[in-house]
Amino acid sequence: MAGNSHGHTLAAWTGVTIVFIGFCISGMYTVLAEPVGFVAGLAVIAAGGVVGALMRAAGLGQSKPGPKSNDRGAQPQEQSS
Repeated sequence: MAGNSHGHTLAAWTGVTIVFIGFCISGMYTVLAEPVGFVAGLAVIAAGGVVGALMRAAGLGQSKPGPKSNDRGAQPQEQSS
């Protein structure tokens, strides 16, 4: 797990932070027995997912891995003039 950069992007951090805030809002209004506030927290959670997806589409997320190469130990070829 330490070898990859899963979740170490601005899009991931922003999306998760917004979702966490929405979770806190929903939890607070659950305790206060206020359904409108609970639904507002759910809307913030959904917005966090949308913001994260939009930021990833804008290039602020992790790029998709390309095809894997089997020649890991190959040395770069020198150009001859």
